[in-house]
Amino acid sequence: MAIKPGMGRKSSNKNPPFLSHEFVIQNHADIVSCFAMVFVVGLMLQATNSLASIFIALHHNVTGADPSHENPKGEPFSYTSGWKDGCAVFFYTLICIIMHAILQEYALDKISKKLHLSKFKLSRFNESGQLVVFYAMSFLWGFDVIVREQYLGNMAKLWENFPEHPMVFLHKLFFIIQLAYYLHMLPELYFQKVKKDEQRAKIEHALGGFFLIATAYFMGFQRIALVLLTLHYFCEFIGHAFQLVNIFDKEEKFVRLRLVHNVVFILTRFATMVLAFLTLFYGIENISQTKRSFMLATVFGLQGYLIFDFISNVLKSKRETAADQPAKSTTLAAPTTKGEKTKKERKKESDLPEADQNAQSSPVATSGKASRKAKVK
Repeated sequence: MAIKPGMGRKSSNKNPPFLSHEFVIQNHADIVSCFAMVFVVGLMLQATNSLASIFIALHHNVTGADPSHENPKGEPFSYTSGWKDGCAVFFYTLICIIMHAILQEYALDKISKKLHLSKFKLSRFNESGQLVVFYAMSFLWGFDVIVREQYLGNMAKLWENFPEHPMVFLHKLFFIIQLAYYLHMLPELYFQKVKKDEQRAKIEHALGGFFLIATAYFMGFQRIALVLLTLHYFCEFIGHAFQLVNIFDKEEKFVRLRLVHNVVFILTRFATMVLAFLTLFYGIENISQTKRSFMLATVFGLQGYLIFDFISNVLKSKRETAADQPAKSTTLAAPTTKGEKTKKERKKESDLPEADQNAQSSPVATSGKASRKAKVK
């Protein structure tokens, strides 16, 4: 009996060889699901319960109560970071791969089939579609923890009792999922068949996010990191949401909405640097100067890189717009010669699916246009 293609990949009439690269890519969600079920089944067996719980449950509980029972004091459980969190990150990385494939197959693939997007726009749509869901979930989750812990009303809580300020369950799980998500981006390069020229930026994004979050988490800066990540995810959600709008906006009716993202981006970077400076330089006192300088340099360096990249993209967009204006006036003054196309025509053609693009440039289509013109004459 042939195995059907797994989640997240398009079905094919031909069944690839067992355990071949194509087989693994088509069935990677099913394979990872079976692997994750090993830990779940191990949790239900008494002989392997203690080992499996290291990967599934959250550890380093400092409340003194058994995590399997209610806290007798009526207080929420408190956790710190530790080496067992690495095992939890590994397990939830598998869960992120499965959820990525489910979202891809049952939402994004179904939408993209109806839209008939080009290869370029399909790649952008899949990337932004995944990230919009992740950023929206992370922002709402982080904001909920901020409200529960009352960080908004009392900013001093960001540095009280540093570095021994334990986390509640949702706070700790937030960081475990964050680390798992950025780690799952690496195998997704293989599962999604990302081109080599696009891999470097994605690898830098994954490793950079994982390193920064892990550094803040294991060095005791979980509270300020939660606030800064929540701000960052709100800004990124706005950016990728507008990018999805831009994919569907063929007539460029909503171009001015980019100004909203530009304003949110600038305010977010400014708020991030102010909060980081107040917390690390003035708030936290019992910290070495080397550690303080390292964290401030990391935060400010990242914000500087993001601002530089933002300004570069804005200037690039303006240059393209300025270069397009003389082309439009030249087009109005003189008809385009054979084989020449305006930028607007090339953009419309690039928005077509690949098959339609090939049909536009094929000799048959060209001769058909010429014959129709002759008939009209």
